[in-house]
Amino acid sequence: MADCPNFKLVIVGDGGTGKTTFVKRHLTGEFEKKYEPTIGVEVHPLDFFTNCGKIRFNCWDTAGQEKFGGLRDGYYINGQCAIIMFDVTARLTYKNVPT
Repeated sequence: MADCPNFKLVIVGDGGTGKTTFVKRHLTGEFEKKYEPTIGVEVHPLDFFTNCGKIRFNCWDTAGQEKFGGLRDGYYINGQCAIIMFDVTARLTYKNVPT
């Protein structure tokens, strides 16, 4: 089987907005109820099957806490796509999205 297309997907947003839960839900089908902050970054391969075949997103689940913000810029290098997460019930998480 030929290699499938791979994309670096960076997931960013404030802590507690659901970045890790989003990835885990797609990986395992389970919903994470307990909040545990990500430290640094976690990378997970996430495969999707389309009409044109399989594609893989290497999901870079970044830490949302400000204390890890200095590391974040390095995670964007060679990123091909991104998901910006915020909590619709917490306006500050939207205001913290850079414009």
